[in-house]
Amino acid sequence: MNKNIAKIGIVTTSDRASIGEYEDISGQAIIDTLKDYLKSPFEPVYRCISDEKELIESTLKDLVDNEKCCLVVTTGGTGPALRDVTPEATESVCDRMMPGFGELMRSVSLQYVPTAILSRQTAGLRGSSLIVNLPGKPKSIRECLDAVFPAIPYCIDIMEGPYLETNEEVIKAFRPKK
Repeated sequence: MNKNIAKIGIVTTSDRASIGEYEDISGQAIIDTLKDYLKSPFEPVYRCISDEKELIESTLKDLVDNEKCCLVVTTGGTGPALRDVTPEATESVCDRMMPGFGELMRSVSLQYVPTAILSRQTAGLRGSSLIVNLPGKPKSIRECLDAVFPAIPYCIDIMEGPYLETNEEVIKAFRPKK
């Protein structure tokens, strides 16, 4: 694998999708969105797992520590259901939390649906990687990524990760002028 190619983890947490009861369209929605956004090459490292806190934690650790993903994006498990534990798993593996991501995503989602206040998505840093929790619906995934992605390449720059160049006709990354 070429060192210049960024590795991006995509994790779907879903009991039913993980056993093949239905197709994981949310994980694919993330991959498709990233393909739209990024001009620079990247390698998606995909996992579809059940809603088990320990499994989510070990998957996030593996993607960051072993696979060396600079960014890990999760979908699912962010609501109020008892089995929705993705934010807790994320928080337990992160060194520092980035609450602004969840705040912005909820704010944007509230423009479309009043139940956005039930969402608990968050983001955090593990080592030199960013982990971002997204909701489970493909439409909501795109709305949330449209809101937060402009800050993600610069966040990864600050952590000395790979340079992510965006397709500016689709989304423009914010980087301060030097």
